Amino acid sequence: MIRLLYALLCLAGIALVGWGLPTAHRWPSPRNLLPALAVLLGTAAALLGILLTVLPRFFLE
Repeated sequence: MIRLLYALLCLAGIALVGWGLPTAHRWPSPRNLLPALAVLLGTAAALLGILLTVLPRFFLE
């Protein structure tokens, strides 16, 4: 059950990156900060989700 949550975290991160990359290039300068931060957070969430899906006790040991 917990691995499913980690996989959902990974998918949410990929979705944020998929939304943020094209949007950051389309929106004008002051407004493109939000999708750029979404890409950064999405990348971190996807990597963390992959890590915890493969090695669920990574931070416990």
